[in-house]
Amino acid sequence: MSFSVVTRENMEALRAIVGQENCLWGEEISPDYAHDELGGVERMPDILLRVHSTEEVSRIMAYADTHRLPVVVRGSGTGLVGAAVALEGGVMLETTGMNRILELDEENLTVTVQPGVLLMELSEFVQSHGLFYPPDPGEKSATIGGNISTNAGGMRAVKYGVTRDYVRGLTVVLPTGEVLELGGKVVKNSSGYSLKDVIIGSEGTLAVITQATLRLLPLPPVSVSLLAPFDSLDAALDAVPAIVRSKAAPTAIEYMSRDVILMAEEYLGKKFPDTTAPAYALLTFDGPDLSQVEQAYAGTADLCLELGARDIYLVDTDERKKSVWDARGAFLEAIKASSVEMDECDVVVPRSRIADYIKFTHALAKELDMRLPSFGHAGDGNLHIYLCRDGMGRETFEEKCRLAFERLYAEAARCGGRVSGEHGIGWAKKEYLAAHSAPEELALMGRIKAAFDPNGILNPGKVI
Repeated sequence: MSFSVVTRENMEALRAIVGQENCLWGEEISPDYAHDELGGVERMPDILLRVHSTEEVSRIMAYADTHRLPVVVRGSGTGLVGAAVALEGGVMLETTGMNRILELDEENLTVTVQPGVLLMELSEFVQSHGLFYPPDPGEKSATIGGNISTNAGGMRAVKYGVTRDYVRGLTVVLPTGEVLELGGKVVKNSSGYSLKDVIIGSEGTLAVITQATLRLLPLPPVSVSLLAPFDSLDAALDAVPAIVRSKAAPTAIEYMSRDVILMAEEYLGKKFPDTTAPAYALLTFDGPDLSQVEQAYAGTADLCLELGARDIYLVDTDERKKSVWDARGAFLEAIKASSVEMDECDVVVPRSRIADYIKFTHALAKELDMRLPSFGHAGDGNLHIYLCRDGMGRETFEEKCRLAFERLYAEAARCGGRVSGEHGIGWAKKEYLAAHSAPEELALMGRIKAAFDPNGILNPGKVI
């Protein structure tokens, strides 16, 4: 697909849509817009437009489609696969200015927001009204638009599901500039193909999200966590299927190793409740009253002890909760701070294969003489493995990363998993998606892309 070179005439036409203060051109654009959180690929956009309404986005897309200008949408830039990088230059739409919470409908238990609202802002707002937005990815400064675009999951997915389960309606702008209203506040909908669900997880390749209506739940008044130390990571992970089978329905089941906890302690300058064991399982339970929650966690605590846990620590005070969950939330940044450079592998495997997969990563780390720390959502099989450069030269690191990624994704496929659980495909994982997907599946994705975006201007070079 070929695109037009951006000219000053294009810039002036687009500036007329958003206003001079919201249009940056050439060297006016900060280098931060050339990459995402990991920075695995870099390219500057030619024009940065800060948009504030559906009407602006519609006019921009109609112009870009007519003039064959590539367009990439960017929220907070917290992605890890290069999905918001302007690989072809062109136009970048920054949606962080579209950050209004438009409506809280307490009768229908929905909230309607613009895409630039941050996850942490939304959570704080609905909780102040006694309500609860369950999706809980680790990066709380990500935008809701970005969460929808990647179908983000997070720690509570084991009980509550992922972002897709909470999107009731979307307003989107097609690459041609047409505006569509998809879904709504209704609970059930069998009115033809669910185009809303096609947009969710499409990583900005099919349409631009400009508004979302999200499902809420009543806020559980009681939440308690258990921290279970084990003699090995294998033992901690082997306990997960038994916990799931027990029907105790924990809100979250996380796994973590001592080395990652120590990195988080150093990064935060705060102590974790216990660092004497090689590995830990962290489980959370919530519910309408303390007796129900106590019944659920008491049975699980006994089960963990039967399965080899050294002890059970109750995380029930605000101070303990903050200590544990601050550390868990800092794992990514702590690992990043421990090395001069890193890359990331996000896979999902069946829960019954988590322990096998982590054993494989340990063997691979020894084979490649490369540090591969990991953590993840044991309750839903979503694992995050980090490839650390440490003292390696760049060429050595890049070659070891290539070998590691090939092996890690191949092993995920062998275990019955897929190449991404929640971070998406973007640019970084395209070849691995292609290698581990049926040709017919990829061809169908290509036809869907062509139906939405005949000229291929929206986020080119991503996913497929």
